[in-house]
Amino acid sequence: MKKHFLELIRRTSSQIPPDVLSALEAARDAEAAGSPARSVLEDVLKNCALAAESSRPVCQDTGTAIWMVYHPPGVSPRALERDILWATREATRRSYLRPNAVDAITGKNSGDNTGLGLPVLHFHEWGKKSLHADLLLKGGGSENVSAQYSLPDSALKAGRDLEGVRRVVIDGIFKAQGQGCGPGIIGVGVGGDRATSMLEAKEQLFRLLTDRNPDPALDGLERRLVNELNRLGVGPMGFGGATTVLGVKIGKRHRLPASFFVSLAYMCWACRRGSVSIVGERARFDHMSQIAARYRPDAERKRAS
Repeated sequence: MKKHFLELIRRTSSQIPPDVLSALEAARDAEAAGSPARSVLEDVLKNCALAAESSRPVCQDTGTAIWMVYHPPGVSPRALERDILWATREATRRSYLRPNAVDAITGKNSGDNTGLGLPVLHFHEWGKKSLHADLLLKGGGSENVSAQYSLPDSALKAGRDLEGVRRVVIDGIFKAQGQGCGPGIIGVGVGGDRATSMLEAKEQLFRLLTDRNPDPALDGLERRLVNELNRLGVGPMGFGGATTVLGVKIGKRHRLPASFFVSLAYMCWACRRGSVSIVGERARFDHMSQIAARYRPDAERKRAS
């Protein structure tokens, strides 16, 4: 198992998913010839190709590793954690990952990407015989411009409704400017408490850019926000241009009557997500997460099952 996890880290660190590459290519083509925005995106795409060819990290900041692991009954999460920790340490030794785990107080680097709370692990038991693991590598620059709002927000005239959600998303992305290494992919969590609202936002980053939200109201808001955010003029890396975001994905959770949180998880253009499905000794690697599968059209979901 642990060798499959190691290979998942290598692939995720060095390969950008096809849907994100297609979106970056479309963004490049939408920018004016000779503009800083087009030049940035051309360099980004060259970088993606070189990273995949040489099996080297797409970005020097290999980010926080967020794991979503779905396992059959009877499989020990503790054993899976041991395998993931081994794979993390070995991936660091092989330079698939940069040593990123530092003590919050002393600043001392553990040297192997493990420590208190790192990597981030979520285990889910399901009824299948296979094991499935999703991995997201989220860079620090994009994490720094992520945000959380509590509605109502009088300064933004944002109430406890979808219009209020729209207003705070626009505010958060405008404030980010080029500091999140745009064009970004924006995960939005509506509801929950402070912790689960941000978890919902980050889970949205496992979705495909090409999917559709099954909730008609959220689907419409996702599409509207992509158009509105791309009219802000922030552009790739903050140099101006037609593409500030590649996508907006919104999820919701039930909340307490007293609270209405909206969380924004900003993902940089280097949207590094990967998946592996394991049956026995056989492993199949992909970029389709279990979270993404929830957002596939019914006909497509049936063909894939």
